[in-house]
Amino acid sequence: MTHEPVLAKEAVDALAPEARADGIFVDVTFGRGGHARQILSRLGPRGRLIAFDRDPDAIAAAAEIGDPRLFCVHARFSALRAALAQRGIDAVDGVLFDLGVSSPQIDDPRRGFSFRGDGPLDMRMDTSSGETAAQWLARATEGEIRGVIKNYGDERFAKQIAKAIAVARERGPITRTRQLADLVGAAVRTREPGQDPATRTFQALRIHINQELEELSLALPQALEVLNPGARIVVISFHSLEDRIVKNFFRDQARPRLPEKLPLREAELPLPKLRLVGKPIRPGDAEASANPRSRSAILRVAERLK
Repeated sequence: MTHEPVLAKEAVDALAPEARADGIFVDVTFGRGGHARQILSRLGPRGRLIAFDRDPDAIAAAAEIGDPRLFCVHARFSALRAALAQRGIDAVDGVLFDLGVSSPQIDDPRRGFSFRGDGPLDMRMDTSSGETAAQWLARATEGEIRGVIKNYGDERFAKQIAKAIAVARERGPITRTRQLADLVGAAVRTREPGQDPATRTFQALRIHINQELEELSLALPQALEVLNPGARIVVISFHSLEDRIVKNFFRDQARPRLPEKLPLREAELPLPKLRLVGKPIRPGDAEASANPRSRSAILRVAERLK
């Protein structure tokens, strides 16, 4: 299975690896290496790319590239700073985040991310550890299920879906993707044209099981801390909650906020740590048409100040 990286040229252009061709760059979401290959093609012989991923399949794919400048780390990206320190790296020349799930993860029924086929209700990005979606649904309260579906999926029928899950699991465990999708479909009365009734519920469960928003909130400050002056953070997000975290973090680091009426002289004001680079970028019509999964993508760039 292949994965076509979204906004690949725009992201790597923004990262500008050729400007620091012998530097150290980090791809914290390797996936199947679409962005990584482009970064490597623009690095010099002494450059290095540190690739992170939670998915053992992605780490195996990275090993197949066979480029001595590429180093793979099987870890959450919230472990960014610690993993770099273990390798004697305290500063890097660019960090790329490509959030969400990859096409191979979605298209493989064994992973449990999609309602379009039938497979085990797993949803873990790291299949070697942690709780599956089926295990969480078996132990969570009806209120917890409702909260996750509402908050992470913006699902207006969260109450009805949670109730249907609670009733169904009394008859037996919910362990298959099709089983859950059918439950949701029966509970959702109306849906936007062209959208499966289970879309928002599956998205919400995936975000919760993998703690995706928490991971992002932990990783962005670490990326900032390890950036060399002039180096950039490039983030591609696919969900409004992800993008809000990125947008607010970049804004706050570019314009430090102070309590009102705080008596400070100009020289005492905190200096910004980031400079926003350009405007947010979205896929063009051609890319959105060729790859419908790219339509919600948004790319933001910020540069480390001295």
